[in-house]
Amino acid sequence: MKTDVLIAGGGIVGLATAVALRNSDSDISVMIVDRGDDLPERDGRSSALAAAARRMLEMLKVWRGVADVAEPIREMFVTDSGKNDVLRSDFLSFSGVLDTGEPFAHMVPNIALRTSLAEMAKQSGVVSVVSVVDGFERRNGGVRVGLTSGDVIDAGLLVAADGSRSRLRDLAGIGTIGWDYRQIGLVGTIRHEKPHLGVALQNFLPAGPFAVLPLQGNHSSLVWTESRAKAPDFVDADPRILNREIRRRVGARLGEVEIQGQLQAFPIRLRLARDLVKDRFCLVGDSAHTIHPLAGQGLNLGLRDAAALSETIVDARRLGLDFGDLDVLERYQSWRRFDVTEMGVLTDVLNRLFSNDSSLLRVVRDVGLGVVHRLPKLKRVMVDQAAGLGPEIPRLLRGEAI
Repeated sequence: MKTDVLIAGGGIVGLATAVALRNSDSDISVMIVDRGDDLPERDGRSSALAAAARRMLEMLKVWRGVADVAEPIREMFVTDSGKNDVLRSDFLSFSGVLDTGEPFAHMVPNIALRTSLAEMAKQSGVVSVVSVVDGFERRNGGVRVGLTSGDVIDAGLLVAADGSRSRLRDLAGIGTIGWDYRQIGLVGTIRHEKPHLGVALQNFLPAGPFAVLPLQGNHSSLVWTESRAKAPDFVDADPRILNREIRRRVGARLGEVEIQGQLQAFPIRLRLARDLVKDRFCLVGDSAHTIHPLAGQGLNLGLRDAAALSETIVDARRLGLDFGDLDVLERYQSWRRFDVTEMGVLTDVLNRLFSNDSSLLRVVRDVGLGVVHRLPKLKRVMVDQAAGLGPEIPRLLRGEAI
């Protein structure tokens, strides 16, 4: 078998890369190799998609498949308090509406987004193979990829979208830098008594940030950072006890709360690949970077990878260049390197600054949040950054065709 681009991993970022390539240049043949298990169908998580990511999905005709279940974030409140504090001051709040009138982010269920992407990939002619990449070698101006099924595929470029524990990253000899936060991310959905009014809440607690993000109806998504020692107690807790613990952390704003289903637990780590590219090989999504979830930017970083790589490949083809050549792929690496590193450092610093019970640090950070709250121009810059907007972003993220 032969293909121009082989993508290992059929998650959201892998599918987005495939769809972006096919929709931008139908002469590029694209194949996805994925193990085909049912994990995506059991993923109860939701993600905050920035405005730039939404523009990209609209260009790819994917957004229409999730628009009915997407909930806009209209406002953001940030507090810094103990979990037992009855009154919680909003040290920082800002409107979630951009100057264009569009929300800076939408909450979208992961399963809905992946389903819409998979359908568009099928419609656009992406070939799907149920298997796992077993190994690869560069030869004759391309890369020969072996699958566990015994099949062999010759490609011009191998894209690793196989997750944070990427085996292909290791096979390519690409190391990582980072560390374990000794924190666990607890993710779930709650139903609450009062409407959320499109407001997202971020409460910084000693164990880590606790976010409540609006979903449709009187439902919200939890992204709860807890210590590794205590997290299992909450995953296995009686629902009545769990509801009480969640209510203590949410505060009185939403009234009574009730967990829907069971919490899912994920270890939280910082891991950045030392290189994003090798000859005939590149990394996208979690295989390239995993960061702390407190800013909700993990998936958005991956979608920015997909947009940048697609533009790099399509532009190279139009110029008659070999898009799998290392010199061409360096454009993708230089494009993404600063953004990824900046977000990794920012989330790391914020987590270390806020995830503690130091009275002195609390005073310092609360004064800082209060100062930011009184500077509307700075808040506007922060909202634009969270929306993924800027002068150097790929064309798809601006809502433009490649």
